[in-house]
Amino acid sequence: MNLDRYNRQVLLPFIGEEGQRKICNSTAVVAGCGALGTVIANVLARAGVGTLRVIDRDFVEQSNLQRQVLFDEQDVRENMPKAAAAERKLKLINSDIKIEGIVTDINPANVEELIKGADVVVDGADNFETRFVINDACVKHNIPWVYGAAVGSTGMTMTIIPGQTPCIRCLFETAPPPGMTPTCDTAGVLGAQTGLIGNYEASEALKILAGKRENINTRLFSIDLWSSEMHQFKIAKAKDVANCPCCKQRNFEFLEGQGASTTTGLCGRNAVQINPRNGSKLDLAEMAARLQGAGGITNITVNKFLLRYNAPGGDDGTGLEITVFPDSRAIIKGTKKIADARTAYAKYIGA
Repeated sequence: MNLDRYNRQVLLPFIGEEGQRKICNSTAVVAGCGALGTVIANVLARAGVGTLRVIDRDFVEQSNLQRQVLFDEQDVRENMPKAAAAERKLKLINSDIKIEGIVTDINPANVEELIKGADVVVDGADNFETRFVINDACVKHNIPWVYGAAVGSTGMTMTIIPGQTPCIRCLFETAPPPGMTPTCDTAGVLGAQTGLIGNYEASEALKILAGKRENINTRLFSIDLWSSEMHQFKIAKAKDVANCPCCKQRNFEFLEGQGASTTTGLCGRNAVQINPRNGSKLDLAEMAARLQGAGGITNITVNKFLLRYNAPGGDDGTGLEITVFPDSRAIIKGTKKIADARTAYAKYIGA
C-alpha cells in the first residue's frame, strides 16, 4: 500500500499512518449521488477509501450542473446515469481504489444487500422515506451512517452510531408527509450550501473510517449559509427519552415495507401511481402556488379534486404529466419506470 499520495492527510496527527491505513482498507456506501452525494463521493475517493459504492437511480440533467460537482455537460449529452457518471469520474481521480457505481433505487427489497460489508453509509438521498429505510437497515446491521439534507440556503446533518447515539427515528418518528417539505426543484438550492453539508458529512465518515469515533459530532448540526446562522442541538438524551420504534423496539417498519409508499404501473397508460401509506391531506392550491416558477413546470391546473402539471422527463423525453390528489396520491404519466416516477415525486411533491 503506497501512502505517498495521501501524505498531506497522513501528516494530520488525528489521522496519521494508522488512520490512513484503516481508511484505505475500508468500505463506504454513498446513498444517492446528487448535490450532496457527489461532494461526499469526491472527498472520500480523494481520501483513499478502499472501496467506494455509489448508488443512485437518476440521470444527469443540465440543471444538476449548478451544484453536482462530479458531472459536466458531456454527461448530460450522453444521458448518463448519475452513478455511472460518478464512477467514471472517480476512477480518473483515484485509480488505486475500487469504485462501484450502482444504478438502482434504494428500497426495502435491496437495501441490505447494497450496504453489505460497509463500514459507513453516507446520506445523499433526496427524500425521507429512503432515509428511514437506510436507518432501519443500518441499525439492524450495526453500521454507522451519516444523515444530511440541504435545501435553499439551509442544511443539517447528524451522525448515527447504532447502540450509542440516537438514530434518525429517535428525532423524527415519522417521515414528514408528502407536500409538507420544500425540495430543491420547488424551493431552489444554494450550491455552496450543499458543498458545505456534503463536506461535513464526508468528514464525519472519515472519522469513523479512521477509527476515531470519539471525535464524531454527537449533536444535530444546522446551518443557514446565507444568513450565517448556525446551531448545534444536543440530542444525546433523545435515545433514552424516546421509545424509538427502530433502535429501542427493533421494529424495522420501513425495512419491512410497512411504512413505505406503494407504486403501481398502470396497465396500458404509460404511467405509474404512487400512493404513500401515511400520506397527509394536501393543500393543492398552496402546492400549485409553490410550483409557479419552478424550473420546467408548465400547464399548471388545479381544482378541489386534483392538481395537474407538466414536468421535464419521460421515457421518450417529451415530458411527464403529473396529477396529484388531496390524499397525497399521484399519477406520473409518461414513464413506466418506477424509479423515474419516484424521482419525479420526490422532486416536485416531496416525501
